[in-house]
Amino acid sequence: MVLGSLVTQIALTAQGSPGPDGVVQPVITRFVRLFSYFTIQSNILLLIVSVTLARNPDRDGRLWRVIRLDAVLGIIITGLVYATVLAGTSNRSGAGWWSNLGFHYVAPWWALLGWLLFGPRSRMDRRTLCWAVLWPVAWIGYTFAHGAATGWYPYPFTDVTKLGSPAVLINLTAVVVITLLFGAVLRLLDPRLPSARPAEPAAPMVPSPRSGVESPSASQSGTRTR
Repeated sequence: MVLGSLVTQIALTAQGSPGPDGVVQPVITRFVRLFSYFTIQSNILLLIVSVTLARNPDRDGRLWRVIRLDAVLGIIITGLVYATVLAGTSNRSGAGWWSNLGFHYVAPWWALLGWLLFGPRSRMDRRTLCWAVLWPVAWIGYTFAHGAATGWYPYPFTDVTKLGSPAVLINLTAVVVITLLFGAVLRLLDPRLPSARPAEPAAPMVPSPRSGVESPSASQSGTRTR
């Protein structure tokens, strides 16, 4: 669904349509704006993580843990902000309606349920959470810089020209704080939730010939020590 939504949105962007001012922007501008949306970035990240885990569920590493947490947190924030702030401003129809459904409703629930049910566990710590916040903060910096240079902002609550810098900064700070709160909740849940992959059984234990203490044995051939 995420891949289908991305392909659909890319096709619609390539086709082009008039903006609120009635002007069709150049194709390069349209694609720069498309990939400036936090929605698009979070869905792309989720797609990459999902495909990688499908091929290798045991994938791990410090950077990978940050990317994986960013994918989950990013898509949750995407769905939450859309449902509470942006849903009333959307008037899409046709293919655009379907891509919007995938981006803002299907993907967030799919990602959250997938993490709750399948893990993998336990791969979240304080350092991972701190590093994961860098992407949203970098996106905020980019949004301010790109908006200052072009006068275009991806979302109404980020539009400095209409709301002013202080109000937008408050809005985005609130989003970062909510992201941290969700990250803290996921970190608390992570070690307490069951993993879809059962733990490997421990090696069999047999009495040690000298001490009588049980120790792992690589072979159970039935040989007796007398």
